[in-house]
Amino acid sequence: MLKRFLAYYKPHKLIFSLDMIASLLVSLIGIGYPIITRTMLNDYIPNRNYRSIVIFGLGLLGLYFVRMLLNYFIQYYGHVMGVKMQAQMRSDMFRHLQRLSFGFYDKNETGKIMSRMTNDLMDISELAHHGPENLLISSISVITSFIYLSTINFYLTLIIFACVPILIFIAAKLRKKMHDAFKRSRQATAVINASLESSISGIRVTKAYTNSKRECEKFEIGNEEFTNSRKEAYSAMGQFHSMTSFITDVFNVIVLIAGGLFLYSGAIANFGDYSAFVVSVSMFITPVMTLINFTEQYQSGVTGFERFIEIMDEEPEADLPDAIDIDTVEGHIEFCGVSCEYDKDSEVLHNVDLDIEKGKTYALVGPSGGGKTTICHLIPNFYDIKNGTIKIDGRDIKTITKESLRRNIGIVQQDVFLFNASLRDNILYGRLDATEDEVVEAAKRANIHNYIMTLPEGYDTVIGERGVRLSGGQKQRLSIARVFLKNPSILILDEATSALDNATEILIQEALDELCRGRTTLVVAHRLSTIKNADVIAVISEGHIAERGSHDELLAKNGEYAELYRKQFREDNK
Repeated sequence: MLKRFLAYYKPHKLIFSLDMIASLLVSLIGIGYPIITRTMLNDYIPNRNYRSIVIFGLGLLGLYFVRMLLNYFIQYYGHVMGVKMQAQMRSDMFRHLQRLSFGFYDKNETGKIMSRMTNDLMDISELAHHGPENLLISSISVITSFIYLSTINFYLTLIIFACVPILIFIAAKLRKKMHDAFKRSRQATAVINASLESSISGIRVTKAYTNSKRECEKFEIGNEEFTNSRKEAYSAMGQFHSMTSFITDVFNVIVLIAGGLFLYSGAIANFGDYSAFVVSVSMFITPVMTLINFTEQYQSGVTGFERFIEIMDEEPEADLPDAIDIDTVEGHIEFCGVSCEYDKDSEVLHNVDLDIEKGKTYALVGPSGGGKTTICHLIPNFYDIKNGTIKIDGRDIKTITKESLRRNIGIVQQDVFLFNASLRDNILYGRLDATEDEVVEAAKRANIHNYIMTLPEGYDTVIGERGVRLSGGQKQRLSIARVFLKNPSILILDEATSALDNATEILIQEALDELCRGRTTLVVAHRLSTIKNADVIAVISEGHIAERGSHDELLAKNGEYAELYRKQFREDNK
């Protein structure tokens, strides 16, 4: 883990080196005050050497001015370096997230992922900047203070430094407890973020069903968990700081008593040396306290980096070494003995065989949870299959790069996702290099161009988060325009009109009919009236194909399809 963390310093070697040099100089300048204090107490003040007092005082002021500039450099450029490292980690995580499979997102909530990309990386950034700096300054300060105090009285110095192992022992004992507590705190923060993201995204549903109280109750569960985890973390932190602070207070008592005895016995030459020793001990205590306080930041940063690499270690989608890019496909799709499972011992599809001829329309119907959408997800290779093969134009899709495969497949789903951008940008998502004329043509074929032209800003109109300013039918037509622009050989319609009213469905169906023309089309339909003219209809039930044939053939069989059709016909005529 350390090696991976240090790798992020590599692009910033110059700034890091200058930051460390500045930190070294700051720590060395810190020794100036006790040295000058001792000289003044032992020489200049007793001998009334006022000129030297002023000169050394002004010299010390000059050193402090230089230290001010060095501290500015450390704070500014050190933090800039930390932010750049944070930005690089965020970019790496975002690119990695783009490569992860659907299975990862099925198991991880959006809010928790966002927490790792924001809160955790912020803590890592702080550690990246302050960690080396604090370690260097504190270490140099401890070493120089030991050397300087030894010049006053070596044995008294040893007595003071004998307390260090006690401090290290207590820090080591409490560090693990603090680490675990802060990790649980991070997890609780992620739970809150996930709950907040879910509640805000669904605020319209919440208001429509007047369930604000329920959402508040759900949020408070996570909020209470966060509070309890923070209490536990602060308790561990309180134990750590109170115990270590007590030991550092003991330093002052030791210096006061032992130093007085050493002065009384003559082991310390004079009162000036004794005073300088008392002043210099603070030079030792301060870096020790810095290291103690740094432990808290270290725990937060390490915990954040652990959560960061948990994401980075997730296995991304990968093509086979010999997978090839394809330009276009004709669209012949075959499922040969395909079985699929999302969880072990829970198969969603069982030994499914399909043969969808080029340019034909193949419809899937059946009860919810039967495996229809899973079949749609397997064609673009969104999930790995357990057994069998899926072929396009006779080639196993595993031997085709995922990117080139998906370029040839267009998907229109019931739940349309639109970006908080302009209408033009949302259509362009189908093919980013399309011209303005191609965008307009796609919108016309999707029957949404006329509506767009009624808007004051036309194609530049921003549609809000998830297209909140559009109706359901307008969202669907916009998604259809995307697919027209993409112009794929294979089209998947996953209950594309099931959430629309009858009048809107008729308008959308016209656009879909135009979209399907000349393409191999797989349709998942809830309303059977929309797929009566499909070349083949397959009834999917409990993960296998119960029956298949044309609309008339299936009605003649008087099986599951006929029962579904009669039931829906009765419902439509009520």
